Amino acid sequence: MRFRLLPAFVLLFSLFVCCAPRYERLGGYAQGGRYAVIYNSKGADLTRGELQIGVDSILFAIDTTLSGYNSKSQLSRYNRGELSDPSPLFNSAFELAKEFSDLTGGVVNAGAAPLFDIWGFGFENDSLPSAEKVQSTLKECYDWHKINYNSFAQGLSSDIVAGYLRSHGITDMLVDIGEIYCCGLNASGKGWTVGIDNPRDGNDSPGAELRGIWSSEGKSCGIVTSGNYRKYYIVDGVKYSHTIDPRTGYPVTHGLQSATVVAPSAALADAIATYCMVVGLEQAREFILSRPDLEACLIDESGIWSSDGFTFRQ
Repeated sequence: MRFRLLPAFVLLFSLFVCCAPRYERLGGYAQGGRYAVIYNSKGADLTRGELQIGVDSILFAIDTTLSGYNSKSQLSRYNRGELSDPSPLFNSAFELAKEFSDLTGGVVNAGAAPLFDIWGFGFENDSLPSAEKVQSTLKECYDWHKINYNSFAQGLSSDIVAGYLRSHGITDMLVDIGEIYCCGLNASGKGWTVGIDNPRDGNDSPGAELRGIWSSEGKSCGIVTSGNYRKYYIVDGVKYSHTIDPRTGYPVTHGLQSATVVAPSAALADAIATYCMVVGLEQAREFILSRPDLEACLIDESGIWSSDGFTFRQ
């Protein structure tokens, strides 16, 4: 499960819009929740209504291609062994999944879909599998006969919509489809700001309890948070989180509570946030510091670590 970051400017949008009439908003339902796009319409070659139709069409195509919750999607058909005619979008997502698997040494593994199913965090309702079930399911994860794009699909959706808007002359935008891509400036003439939730178990309302505010400072990037504080269950006093380590087959037990990653694309930020939550604080920090194209904020019980380029204020 992915957690929606709260764009801090959204709460003040009604105040900004009267002073900056060139900024407009698109929105609707997509991927199990609401999406929002705010953009500077100056230079756009389509009207707001035309852009709304275009964005909705893109999100419909993504749903019918990459969603595991849509039984008629190409992904669902692939997982049933019924897909014979994959679209370019499906093929590009499949290749991207392979790239992320290679980049992370198999930690971000789309082929681990069966593991999420047996733990109750995938497309089926199971939970607390036996050790034998975990071991047998692990073997299924190497052939990619059943896949799950949840580790980057929402980030990819934001990237695709942003690319569409850019192709129509828009250079200042924030696209929030569960994960965020932004570029340029907001209506106040500053970089976009995004609230980072306090990753406390029970903090189920995005934006209600923030740990800090990140600023884009005008750069183009994706920003994604992954965490273990909203989707989990407790049995006999033991917490089982939705973050499954595909190398062991079990939910992670380390103390990293959330990882917020900034990357050139929202899909990459999405995948790396997942990677961080699987490997834990120390390995995540080493990985971020080894990559000049990444910035991150990692929160655990002891406090906050952020890379030097992560523009963050508490």
